[in-house]
Amino acid sequence: MRLLLGAFGDPGHAFPMLALGARLAERGHDVCLQTWRRWRFDVEAASMAFAAAPEYQVFPTLSRPMAPYEAAVVAARETAPLVEAFGPDACVSDILTLAPALAAELAGVPVATLVPHVCPLPAPGLPPYSLGARRPRTALGTRLWAGTDGVVRRGLERGREEYNGARAQLGLAPRDELHTGLSRALTLIGTFPQLEYPRAWPPWTRVCGPLLWEPPGERVNPPDGNGPVVLVAPSTAHDAGHALLRAALDGLAGERVRVLATFNGREPPWLAGYRVPANATLVPWLSYARSMPACDVVVTHGGHGTLVRALSAGCALVVCPAAGDMGENAARADWAGVGVRLPRRLLGAATLRLAVRRALADPSLRTRARVIAEWSAAHDGASAAADAVEQWCEA
Repeated sequence: MRLLLGAFGDPGHAFPMLALGARLAERGHDVCLQTWRRWRFDVEAASMAFAAAPEYQVFPTLSRPMAPYEAAVVAARETAPLVEAFGPDACVSDILTLAPALAAELAGVPVATLVPHVCPLPAPGLPPYSLGARRPRTALGTRLWAGTDGVVRRGLERGREEYNGARAQLGLAPRDELHTGLSRALTLIGTFPQLEYPRAWPPWTRVCGPLLWEPPGERVNPPDGNGPVVLVAPSTAHDAGHALLRAALDGLAGERVRVLATFNGREPPWLAGYRVPANATLVPWLSYARSMPACDVVVTHGGHGTLVRALSAGCALVVCPAAGDMGENAARADWAGVGVRLPRRLLGAATLRLAVRRALADPSLRTRARVIAEWSAAHDGASAAADAVEQWCEA
């Protein structure tokens, strides 16, 4: 088959699509992945054709005020020639990357969606997605959260109105369903089923497991010794001052643990003159896939990719959310019994130290994380997603 994939270049969205594309290419399909230029080498190394995506701001800022749907219309028009030239049988688009989906629909090409995190669809009695609240434990809690359903629905209706306005500019018919970013033909949910709250799943959804991919990198060993290993894995996009990293290094300096930490290429403003504690190793980059199996606890902001990579290695979590869906991911880790939540407003060396102590003192966290790791070893998310795409295309 000829398959067009599309995802904007943030690692949390580009990496899962790279994993899917690589698996489809391995199976002999002709795959073209449209994403940002920074990933061109990796796309082509995986035997896919690369197409440069329009690099517009996904969310508006003061300096770049173009609204998301305005940008999507511009990008869809820029993507239409690619669809015409490549002639795909089907398109798989990231949930936040509307341009390839709209351009494919303009050409009459069927579209599927990849959700690279937990499912954002609302369900009766559950907290609104991304709020960072856990699934209620009682019937009263369920009824209280059900009271927010109307507010959520009104927000989705407004989103649908804006989305249909963009469709009208492109000459596409309006859509009636809510949560317009999800294909009703096939939506792939790229997370662990153990992180999903029980719900009635629509027939067009498939929970595949996380689609794990990372750039080539080196394994970094923790400091010598016998104590438990704590990996500090901060966000690649948030926490500009590296407050979480500093709190972890300072807070764990006197603990009987071995600390392995990275700043992911974003050098902290306080690093010059800083003395890294004797029980810690701090590096610019490391391979999570190669380094996490030697760790006991991973301290993270809660980006979905880092969180599921840690669970696939059987690590317990300490999650201090920074932005976006990180609060939701922290809530899911807490609910699944694999991690400790530390609210951002309480972050400091002492509170981080206490959170790590708690994670290490509760063996059930690692036990449950190892169960997920065993499931992950037997259920490759990229393969499951590729299976679903093939079955959908052949139906």
